Amino acid sequence: MHRDFDYVIVGGGMVADSAARGIRERDETGSIAILGEEPTAPFPRPALSKKLWTDPEFTVENTALGTDEDTGATLVLDTRVTAIDTEAKQVTAGEDTVGYGRLLLATGGHPTQVEGLEAGDRVVYFRTLGDYLHLRELADDKPRVAVIGGGYIGTEIAAALAWEKCEVVLVHPDAVLNGTKFPAELASAFEALFTDAGIEIQAERAVVGGSSGLDGVTLAIDDGSTLNVDVAVVGLGIEPATELAAAAGLTLGDDGGIVVDEHLATSAPDVWAAGDVASYPDRILGRSRVEHVDNATTMGAAVGRIMAGSDETYDHTPYFYSAVLGTRYEAVGTLDSTLETEVVDGPEDGARTVHYRDGDAVAGVLLWNVSGEDAEARDAAREAIRTGRTDRVSAGSSA
Repeated sequence: MHRDFDYVIVGGGMVADSAARGIRERDETGSIAILGEEPTAPFPRPALSKKLWTDPEFTVENTALGTDEDTGATLVLDTRVTAIDTEAKQVTAGEDTVGYGRLLLATGGHPTQVEGLEAGDRVVYFRTLGDYLHLRELADDKPRVAVIGGGYIGTEIAAALAWEKCEVVLVHPDAVLNGTKFPAELASAFEALFTDAGIEIQAERAVVGGSSGLDGVTLAIDDGSTLNVDVAVVGLGIEPATELAAAAGLTLGDDGGIVVDEHLATSAPDVWAAGDVASYPDRILGRSRVEHVDNATTMGAAVGRIMAGSDETYDHTPYFYSAVLGTRYEAVGTLDSTLETEVVDGPEDGARTVHYRDGDAVAGVLLWNVSGEDAEARDAAREAIRTGRTDRVSAGSSA
């Protein structure tokens, strides 16, 4: 079977939703197809590890994006695209082909795997709405859960499961939780949030394998020990899904992403890329590949407009954030505690601003214990990185 669309989006995440909306800003009638590998419609991923656990007013139903209803896009879900033919301008999905006028690759990424530890009823590689629903069901029994990874997903899921009164063990490689990102004082305070919530911390550990069965999960630790739990959740980040692009001959960057220009165009005609997979020329940070929601939604909207005829460039420098156990932090640029850090108290109790200096340059800015409404502080952080001046950056109100 073959169908043709004016716009085809490969990937069913937040970039796809934003891109479809961006297309509709300039083209009210062009046909749009979204080909998603997941069985569910585009959904706001941050809610999966944050407010869906902690805020009873956030439900799956009232948080859904409503992409198809709002844009008229045709959603083709639970479908894996296996090939792109840039000369014939079509993609292959199973036994079907879909022709495109303009193509967007928004393929996101796949969860980083622990070798030998397979996903199953009791092992969750956390990424999708289906993963959330599965883990939520498991959490109803208040199991003993190992969360593998101390990054954004790992810490948020550990906090969420503790909120659900599960017995949580957080396994991570740093000496202090997030000690490679935060200055020592803040890293210690961050770890204390988790221990005070009753979460067991196993620091300087890596899971190198494991097995699961009806009775639970056994994890192999790099020091030769084992950890027995009822459930394991893996949150070790993602690997960008660039297999399609590579097979189609598109240029890939050293950061593992699909190389795009300032208009988010790839090396193939009428093919764009956006979101987690896009290696783009950030106006402040230089060539970057960013795996956070601010980039996904802003870049998605921009690429949609561009595909529909806009001559704009993508000039947004994204921020990223996390919210756990009553503390929210945001950042722009690089957080690396081996760099020289300057910690400045904010105007509200508990608020901090951290500047990460690499010589005369500012590599990153951390806004600690902020409300999420302080766009001015984010803009000042971007300006500090651009100019090297830090006198205008200050975290706003505390969370």
